Amino acid sequence: MTDKIHHIKTHCARMDHGGCALVVSVKDNKIIEVRGDTDGFLNKGYICSKGLASPNRLNHPSRLRHPLKRVGKRGEGKWEQISWETAIQTVSERLNSIREQYGAKSVAFCQGMPKGLEHFVLIRLANIFGSPNVVTVQDVCHAPREVSGMHTCGFYPVADFHHPSRLAVLWGSNITATNEEGEICRLLLDQLKQGTELMVIDPRKTDLAEKASSWLQIRPGTDNALALAFLNVIIEGKLYDEEFVENHTYGFEELAAHVKNYTPEKMSDVTRVPANLIRESARRYAASRPAVIQWGNPIEQNINAFDTARALICLMAICGNLDIPGGNIQANEPKILGLGKFVRADLIPLKPKEMIHAHHGTIPRLMTVPPAFFRKAVLEDIPYPVRGAYMQCTNPLLAYADSRHTYDALMNLDFFAVSDIIMTPTAALADIVLPAATHFEFNDIGHYGLGHGYILARPKAVDPPEECWPDMKILNELGKSLTSPEYWYENYEDFLDTLLKPCGFTYSQFVEKGYLKGQDRFQKYTDSGFRTSTGKVELRLSRAEKFRLSPLPQFTEPPEPDDPDYPLILTSAKDRHYLHSSYRWVEKLRKHSPVPLTEIHPETAEQYGISEGDEIHIETRFGSIIQIAHLTEKVPQGVVYSAYGWWFPEGDAEAQYEWEKSNFNILTSVGRLGGEFGTPNLKGLMCRIRRR
Repeated sequence: MTDKIHHIKTHCARMDHGGCALVVSVKDNKIIEVRGDTDGFLNKGYICSKGLASPNRLNHPSRLRHPLKRVGKRGEGKWEQISWETAIQTVSERLNSIREQYGAKSVAFCQGMPKGLEHFVLIRLANIFGSPNVVTVQDVCHAPREVSGMHTCGFYPVADFHHPSRLAVLWGSNITATNEEGEICRLLLDQLKQGTELMVIDPRKTDLAEKASSWLQIRPGTDNALALAFLNVIIEGKLYDEEFVENHTYGFEELAAHVKNYTPEKMSDVTRVPANLIRESARRYAASRPAVIQWGNPIEQNINAFDTARALICLMAICGNLDIPGGNIQANEPKILGLGKFVRADLIPLKPKEMIHAHHGTIPRLMTVPPAFFRKAVLEDIPYPVRGAYMQCTNPLLAYADSRHTYDALMNLDFFAVSDIIMTPTAALADIVLPAATHFEFNDIGHYGLGHGYILARPKAVDPPEECWPDMKILNELGKSLTSPEYWYENYEDFLDTLLKPCGFTYSQFVEKGYLKGQDRFQKYTDSGFRTSTGKVELRLSRAEKFRLSPLPQFTEPPEPDDPDYPLILTSAKDRHYLHSSYRWVEKLRKHSPVPLTEIHPETAEQYGISEGDEIHIETRFGSIIQIAHLTEKVPQGVVYSAYGWWFPEGDAEAQYEWEKSNFNILTSVGRLGGEFGTPNLKGLMCRIRRR
């Protein structure tokens, strides 16, 4: 007898940070339909192409279904199927051997984009194992905004789209394509229908730029210059919130004197935004309380990330838009287990001093290792050797800046293991590859630790293939093998109930509710001040000298100086159909975006004899790749938008699936880094192009 259809409510995940509520229809343990849930807290029925295609991951013919052990030379593509018992034992023995020889610090634990509880169980494993080194790409995603917020106003100022704003500013955020960090575009689109005004700051004419009342087509990599010009206009014109500035800020007079040098006329030459448009836009932001800035992670992808984040927080502050409804808020978490307790931070009290990047003088409170410094430890033993790694949800060969440097580092490790759902270029170099369960196949909690003030239920819809384990289960079993079993559970799902215990919910009760959100409380600073050294928003950082930081946000130069040999500006944008380097093997998505396209303005293309569909070389001082030319007036003249994250799953595993051919990060370098976060230049590079 055929099973009936079951309709399961869950939330999207592992296609980006997730957040869209879904209704998943299941029959005979197979997903037959996914649709947006009209009751969704964030999406209200919205769903993107990635969400619609997400079930296609589960039964793909190339999916990893058994643990594998390398039997040839690293990268030869020769594997032996092994049991899970052997896999766990091998990983544990090899990592323990490295710990015994070099110390626990010489093992790194690496995490990529998917952020469910697996990220925090990985941190827990690293802490209990004794390693302070959890490696992530937070240097170019999230950390500059969050950590700069902690130092400036004591919290991470997130955009509040749950309450109406008079003006919404999308600053480097293409929210209809990326739905970045769960800021689902539906909430903003609903506000626009109700009359909220829209300003877009983006080099590219995005869908929402076409609908905005003002669009500032900025030169890639000069966001800090533009933000400082905004501050100049607002302070010179006395358009700021005088009561807030007087009572709740520190260093205003110094900031005011400092920004006198950043006039719209001077910064227009830098940013390519007309001076009159800078003035008009700054005045509109100042006059539109409440106004919200949805700042995207492109502002974090060059060496000026700290100055950009600081300048934007100063802008939010002096206009009175911090922690008010419809502004940039300090989100209040629901009553759940705190991060420190979940990851057992108490077991590694010296972590801030022992992390790899502490040696390089990065900003305090940066709690994950920037990839550039991880690779330096692997290749140069600075500040100490790193000889082994465990990696999950990550593809560093494509995702880290300077891909050839990454290749050298991976080849130089004594041992590393990878958990993934398909063989990637990175996994193809590993010693052990573990087959992971993917979203829809295990119970999870989303948005924990992101700072947005809510968590989302992600109950499973179907069972995974027999030997595909959830990352949480893999880590739980590794934990019992690598460390004392007292810190781990008989059943990994106990992590879910442990997190929820303070609020009195079991996981099943949480699933019935769908999400938990912290209580709305605004302007908390009126009672308790800001959680900074001065108790105020630090427009000038009071401890800047102690931490070797710039006390005031500044602009000195673009990410790279102009170069007549490389006369074009290179940047990139996320593809709405993929998650970084993931899912080019999902046929339904590949049909939408079949080849790596480089977007070029028609006049720029004509200058170089390039036509639509031509294969072209894109070159920087660091490397050269091949992509396909797409001519469009949506990008500025003289700016090249290359596709990011490309490899070719249809290729040869022995060649790591042509990871060099079209990979944007062949063009980037870690030769120059931002001092605060170890951030490389991914935007605003200088390049040249030619027909192949």
